[in-house]
Amino acid sequence: MLKKNDCGFYIKHINDVLQRDSNNALRSQDLTLSQIVVLLQLENAPNGELSLKDLEKRLQVAQSTAAGIIVRLEHKKFVEAFSSAEDKRIKMVRITQSGLACCASAQLQMQQTEERLLSQLTETERILFITLLKKVSDSL
Repeated sequence: MLKKNDCGFYIKHINDVLQRDSNNALRSQDLTLSQIVVLLQLENAPNGELSLKDLEKRLQVAQSTAAGIIVRLEHKKFVEAFSSAEDKRIKMVRITQSGLACCASAQLQMQQTEERLLSQLTETERILFITLLKKVSDSL
């Protein structure tokens, strides 16, 4: 059981609050955090496209989960799925202009959330906090 003096308690609490707030903010756009993560991955990919297999790996989810997310995003016109020109067996996913607009809105929301998260820290504390988080993350 996690205790309030365990770092895991605070990491879980922060994660839970960030996920809840993100999902609440995205609900008004009929989106989920998982869907935004897919859109952001595509936005940063060359030509705005990735194979479904690459998305599965990046998201660390099963093929059926990734495919379900893509189907829902296709219905919303945020992505388009198509077969690779080189190998028709490979399913590709490309972000649309609507998807890119959605990413811009999501990134603004993420910046606001991060500012709220770090609002009680001085600039020096923020730098130290990010440095320590990166160090812990790199050790995993």
